[in-house]
Order: sequence, then C-alpha cells, then structure tokens
Amino acid sequence: MVDIDKYFKPDLKKARKRSQTEAEILSFEMDDRAKKLGIGKKYKIQTYGCQGNEADSETMAGILENMGYVATQDELEADVILLNTCAIRENAENRIWGELGRLKPLKRRNPDLLLGLCGCMAQEEKVVNRILEKYDQVDLVFGTHNLHKLQEYILFAYFNKERVIEVYSEEGNIVENLPKSRFNGYKAFVNIMFGCDEFCTYCIVPYTRGKERSRAKEDIIKEVTDLYNEGYQEVTLLGQNVNAYGKDRNNGEYTLGDLLVELDKVGIPRIRFTTSHPHDLDQKTIDAFKNCKSVMPHLHLPVQSGSNSVLKKMNRHYTKEMYLEVINRLKIAVPDIALTTDIIVGFPTESNEDFLETLDLVKQVDFEGAYTFIFSKRAGTPAAKFEDNIPEEEKKNRLQALNKVVNEGYARASKKYADKVVKVLVDGTSKADDNTLAGYSEHNKLVNFKGDKSLIGKIVDVKITETRTWFLIGEACE
Repeated sequence: MVDIDKYFKPDLKKARKRSQTEAEILSFEMDDRAKKLGIGKKYKIQTYGCQGNEADSETMAGILENMGYVATQDELEADVILLNTCAIRENAENRIWGELGRLKPLKRRNPDLLLGLCGCMAQEEKVVNRILEKYDQVDLVFGTHNLHKLQEYILFAYFNKERVIEVYSEEGNIVENLPKSRFNGYKAFVNIMFGCDEFCTYCIVPYTRGKERSRAKEDIIKEVTDLYNEGYQEVTLLGQNVNAYGKDRNNGEYTLGDLLVELDKVGIPRIRFTTSHPHDLDQKTIDAFKNCKSVMPHLHLPVQSGSNSVLKKMNRHYTKEMYLEVINRLKIAVPDIALTTDIIVGFPTESNEDFLETLDLVKQVDFEGAYTFIFSKRAGTPAAKFEDNIPEEEKKNRLQALNKVVNEGYARASKKYADKVVKVLVDGTSKADDNTLAGYSEHNKLVNFKGDKSLIGKIVDVKITETRTWFLIGEACE
C-alpha cells in the first residue's frame, strides 16, 4: 500500500538518468479489495495533450471500470475526477490550474469526491510543490510511471481520508496486461514504446516520460490482432519517439520497419504511427510505407526549425539538409505521401535569417499542414535558461507569416483531391451538422459527406466534390 509518511515528489536529476539495461517487464493484477469499491459510483477523466495521454486515460478508465465505477460526463455526478495533464507548453499548465480552482467547490458539495491530478504535469517538482502549498482540494497526485497503481491510491485515499502524492522519477518500466476502456469502437491507440532519449533543449518529455523502452513485438502483435478480431478498422502506434522502437532491445536488430511489416500481415485495414523524430526514421520504416498495404500514406514529422544554428541549439541531431534528404527518400518511396509537421518560432537567438530558413524549408517540403507555436519556456529544461532576446511582437509577426505559408499548403493539398474518390473511415457526424458524416481519408484529410449513420465505423468510398482549406466535401459512392 502507499507510504504516506512522506510524499514521493519528482526529482529532475533522477528523471534525467539513463542506463543501457533493458526495462523491467511488469504484469498488472487487480487488487481483490478494489474490485467492488466503485459499484454504484461514477468517474470522469479529463484528458489534455497528446495521443499518449489519451491512451493513458483509456488505461485508467479500464482500471476504474474493473473496480466497478461507471463513466459519466457530468462532474456533479462523479465520485472520482482525474485530470490527465500535459506539460509541453506553459498555457497548457495554466489551463489546469484554472480547472483545479473551478472544481474546488465540488469538494465542498461532496466531501467524498476524490480529485486527482496525473500525467506529465505531475512529473514536475514545481507542480507538486504548488499542489502541496495551495491546492488542498487535490486528493491524488501520481505521474506517468505509476498509473497502474491507481487502484491502490483510490483505496488508500478513500478509506484513510488522506491525500496521496506519489510520483516516480525513474527511467521507467513496462507494464503489460493493463485493462483498457477504449473511447472509440473502431480506431485504437496501441503503445509500442515509452519515453524519449533525445533531450531536445526545449522539451520536458524526457523528464516526464523516462527513457526509451520498447514493448516486446509479440505483445504488440497480439494486441493488434485482438483489435482486428474485435472489428477495429485502424490502429495508431504510439511512442514519444516512435521511430526509435526496438533500438533498446536485442541490439536494435528489430525496429519499427520490421514491426510494420508484421502488423501489415494481421489484416487490420489501417495503421498509423506517431510521434516521429527525423533522426530515427530509417530506410526500413520508409520502405514499409511503400510495401505495406495497411500503412497509411501520411506522416507527421516534426522539424521545429529550418535553421541549422537553431536546430543545433535545440539539440535536434540533424540539419536542414538531412531533414530534406529524409523527405526526398519518403517521396521517392510514396510520391503522394501527405506530410505534416511541428514548427517553433521565436526560439532564443532565432534571427530573422534563421526564420527565413524555416520558411524556405516549409516551401521546399510543401507540407500539407503544420502545428505552429511560439517558443514556450519549460522549467528544468536547458532552453529555459537561454536568453530570450526576441521581442514578443516579433514572435507574433513570425508566427503570422509562417501560418500564412502553412495555410497556403493546406489549401493547395486539398485541391489535389478534387473529383477523386477517397476512402474515408467514418468517425461520426460533423460538429456543424448532425445530418452530415465526417471522417478521415487515407491521407488523413477530414472529409464531410451526406450519408446514413449506419456507416459510422466503416470505410466508405467518397467522391470529392468541393475542396476547402481545412476539409473536403464529397458524396458517398454507390
């Protein structure tokens, strides 16, 4: 059970540790004392951030439902509320602080409510200290390495009426046999590895998620096979640095490209993967795009900057020229591949010439979309100590100029699909019109079309009749 004589707070120095030993494989087991605790009770999980956080929320939901809890979207009904947080940017954290304040009155209304904060924010020492000092309404704080102990934390907090704060700062292990309550019945996230060893100077992820560690291929193949047998149409393979899969096991002889080839044989119609790092995108993975029918022709490949001097300060391990060479090999393998990216502007010391190099790269690659951001300092990272010598107004001007070029790429890419038939996995109805269906094409384009709701969860041929910057409009083929 949880030791509450002292709080287990995160430690950045420990979180930075890396060794050559393989991660320990643990197996999850339900605690008999927890199996009926949640009967008659409800839970709500609020998820912020990346697909990895969404996958973690599915695991926590699985644990809660195995305890007897039932999901609710009404926080007034909830007996447990968990905020699964993101630490990638400052505004994401500020949003969480506001949410914790907003939820505080619920504790007065229901003293038995358990309010928890987990995920990447919980791995930051400054966050835990702030919780201890100012947020006494928070009952549970746990990080990314120990979400499998959720049942224990709830048991202790519920029966002892004391808060639990336990955050591990470690390289990390792998926990198999975790229950999952998947939020989607035809698209699934599958973790294939965890952690990141890149240590980009602006990024907190290596500290919050631990070292790179890969699941055994047999466990991944079994999970995807089970999903296929259950009728799933698409899986997205997840890792903080997914292209590094396998490099920590068996001398790195079996990597992501090999795994994609084997998963292609399972029969599931669609396979995607994220998040990719250009430094680890090898030829076997590129070949899988060409040779594997189920691997979709879309890749999100963050570049962050087009300036070699900025890339060096970011510790990205590649140059502009190296990135463009990888893009060239991808386009040779799959000429119509859709490429999207992440870009940061206003990184400390970024000159106007550096920024123009980024614009040049964006135009050369002809990205079909991008997530663009102004640099955000993250406490504990090397870049947080860099002199921020760029005026805020200049950062905003650069972001605006970049977005103009990116949006032109969005629109240009959409026009390529005019009058073509694309295969759409139907997600549901459009947010703007309940009578319109919406889903994504093989190239990850949002497509809206009229159709019966019985098509939800199926792959449908749709002829594109109109193109917009952000989405396509079509008609279902007979």
